[in-house]
Amino acid sequence: MRGKFITFEGGEGAGKSTQARLLADRLEALGIATVLTREPGGSAGAEIIRYVLLSGGAKPLGPEVEAVLFAAARNDHVDHTIRPALDRGSWVICDRFLDSTRVYQGVLGKVDPRILRGLERVTIGETMPDLTIILDLPSEIGLQRAAGRRAGAGADRFENEEPEFHERLRTAYQEIAALDPDRCVLIVADGTEDKIADEVWNIVCSRLGAAKIEPAVGAVRA
Repeated sequence: MRGKFITFEGGEGAGKSTQARLLADRLEALGIATVLTREPGGSAGAEIIRYVLLSGGAKPLGPEVEAVLFAAARNDHVDHTIRPALDRGSWVICDRFLDSTRVYQGVLGKVDPRILRGLERVTIGETMPDLTIILDLPSEIGLQRAAGRRAGAGADRFENEEPEFHERLRTAYQEIAALDPDRCVLIVADGTEDKIADEVWNIVCSRLGAAKIEPAVGAVRA
């Protein structure tokens, strides 16, 4: 039986990585084989492209080139990590996926939607998320959290954008959640980690029936 594919989306500092990890831990506690991964990255080739993107090396080339690089990373990630895991019955939990490209390069970078749809057909095909959790947080709070997380290290390519960019990003994610309610659920992410994790778990159980899954043998982390 094919595994389930869950993605986490949202602005900088919204808690995506934390909540993805907590959900993976909870699934593994039930004996559900789980792959925890991220974008950009998640496979050997994609991790190389991640460095180029987040260092800002591709920014001078424009959002169209960034979109192509994200697509190249995603293609490697889907082919080598996501699709094989789903085919063997594992659940895949991914920190960012296609909605990040739709928002960052599409809405904010103004890349032609036809280009993005073409890239999605090539890189993703039918490997769409079964569920997308969008964590919603005021951008100023998220940026403060991101700065604290860096512990003095410099901001990455996207964290370094102006406040207006991040507020527009938040609005774009809200619109995605409203336009695709069958796949996306928006969670207000201003509570404690445990409170948000419980809300995520309730959504996963109600949408995907996680608590009813027969235990699988083993668990894998990407």
